[in-house]
Amino acid sequence: MKKTVIACMSGVMLLMMSVVLMSAAPKDDEVMTKQDGMYVVNTTMLGKDVIGYVSPIPLKIYIKKNKVVKIEFLKNQETPKYFARVKKAMLNKWDGLKVADAEKLQVDGVTGATFSSDAVKKNVELGLQYYKKHK
Repeated sequence: MKKTVIACMSGVMLLMMSVVLMSAAPKDDEVMTKQDGMYVVNTTMLGKDVIGYVSPIPLKIYIKKNKVVKIEFLKNQETPKYFARVKKAMLNKWDGLKVADAEKLQVDGVTGATFSSDAVKKNVELGLQYYKKHK
């Protein structure tokens, strides 16, 4: 009887651990969704380890018919003054480009905001790679 109870409890614990691990894993729909005929790649999870000067710089890449429609910067903890310069200089650089061309594009960073600029470029790269792999 004791062995049966222990075996059942072990099975229940294993099942509970599996559920917890599966719920903690990122899901594809958290990274790429489809809205209004566009794919939207959110780099919050993809680029969680890509740090700017202070924090990760997540963004959304909107793609329609294999072309980048726009890039939207999401909330981050970067210094507002410097990040505003990054947004102004980099926000529209990839707009209208085919995904393959956008991947190859060499975008200049912003002097004085190098870490933030590099993080934006890396997140765009990660997002475009994810799109190509999962579209």
